[in-house]
Amino acid sequence: VQLQASGGGLVQAGDSLKLSCTVSGRTIRTDAMGWFRQAPGKEREFIAAISWSGGNIYYADSVKGRFTISRDNAKNTISLQMYSLKPEDTAVYYCAADPDTLALSDYEGEYDYWGQGTLVTVSS
Repeated sequence: VQLQASGGGLVQAGDSLKLSCTVSGRTIRTDAMGWFRQAPGKEREFIAAISWSGGNIYYADSVKGRFTISRDNAKNTISLQMYSLKPEDTAVYYCAADPDTLALSDYEGEYDYWGQGTLVTVSS
């Protein structure tokens, strides 16, 4: 199983950016999917999660109202649309899969499969 995150880059504060994560080796139709990030010198933190159907979504308070998670099960992909980016959003962003579950979790230990990460740098 491979998760390939892409779309990171260098942007200015206030800009928007969209990350994508393509999964191969398994279908994500029954998986909850999540995004996490790790800033330099900090622990990895939860950003957002989406249920298998897309009907339930959960955001961290730090990104609520600015980030939007979505999924396309037919394409085995998820996305993270980020608006109004701030310098404190600078981090490596990871996508992850929590297989065969109806629940949403902000705990990284629940996620079995992880992507390699994509770097987002927001300049002030």
